[in-house]
Amino acid sequence: MAIQILTIESAPFAENSYVLWREGGTEALVIDPGFEPDLIREALADNGLTLAAIVCTHGHVDHIAGNTDLKRAFPDAPIYIGTRDAAFLTDPVVNMSAAFGFSVTSPPADHLVNEGDKFTAAGIELEVFDIPGHSPGHVVYLVREMKPLVVLGGDVLFRGSVGRTDFPGGSFPLLRAGIERVLWPLPPDTVVYPGHGPVTTVGHEKKTNPFLMD
Repeated sequence: MAIQILTIESAPFAENSYVLWREGGTEALVIDPGFEPDLIREALADNGLTLAAIVCTHGHVDHIAGNTDLKRAFPDAPIYIGTRDAAFLTDPVVNMSAAFGFSVTSPPADHLVNEGDKFTAAGIELEVFDIPGHSPGHVVYLVREMKPLVVLGGDVLFRGSVGRTDFPGGSFPLLRAGIERVLWPLPPDTVVYPGHGPVTTVGHEKKTNPFLMD
């Protein structure tokens, strides 16, 4: 059964949340629930789906703001996040919401992940890779069974840009090194679903991204 990917853009940061499910299936996983979880719940209902897991690439507020709402609606759906970003979920200072004048927290993680881990939710296997630099514990998720391959990349690699590295714990050298180590060896047609903006491919960014050219 083919895997479907639905993009839901949340205001006010134009953050991309992704709903993934197997065609004909009844469960979905959600990547990075943003500030409009009602849109995610509507999409699930429209497609006859229940939520199997909440999967976070990192812990900045725009990528976790919907966790509480979705966890309330689907209490059995576990929350996944990289080990080094676990504290972001429950601390509004660390997750940057306090800096924007409001306080957002998430339920704590049910599962912490690190590079080399694999887990399955909604019948879809995700492979975990560490790419810090935007946040200390940022991870990306590879769906290897899809052709072309799919990377759920959060705020690592954008079309023509990269994730910000001026936040606390950020590092451009770490981010670039992680992109080159993890993403560049993937096939050029690998599709990257970023945390903001349109999808892109590894090959396109490797050739044209001005932030990553020598």
